[in-house]
Amino acid sequence: MTAEVIGFWTLAVVLVGSALSVVLTKNLFHSVLWLAAALVGTAGIFVMLDAEFLGAVQVLLYAGGVITVVVFAIVVTERLVGERLTQTSRRLLAGTVVAAGVLAELISLIRRAGVNIPRPEMTADITKWMGISLLTQFLLPFELLAVLLLAGLLAASYFARPEE
Repeated sequence: MTAEVIGFWTLAVVLVGSALSVVLTKNLFHSVLWLAAALVGTAGIFVMLDAEFLGAVQVLLYAGGVITVVVFAIVVTERLVGERLTQTSRRLLAGTVVAAGVLAELISLIRRAGVNIPRPEMTADITKWMGISLLTQFLLPFELLAVLLLAGLLAASYFARPEE
């Protein structure tokens, strides 16, 4: 077994374990921390696929930014409500059955497809190409996304304010 295969299976176990912990943990704050672990594991998969830019964006934007905003919202909401927030997993058995069915279908599709294709060698600097594309050809959608995220942050702070 190569180091790449061991790394992939390690990240796969971290991803599946943290994703299950997100759903099954009753404490909402701990659930968000498990979500951060899942997002960092996803970034690790991106790095293994030679997509360093996507891995960095995953860590900085999602695991850093979004998780920070969600934790802030939980803390502010708990302070306003005055009690600890918990979550309950309803219909856990039905969800498990549906997830097992989807997993079985995915495994059968992958086995029938025969995806034994070697990974091509990277000849260009994809990160540089993506940066140039984002700041030239896709500048307007990139800036609109920034405005959308700012609007979401303003809306979250509006809804988290104390009632007057």
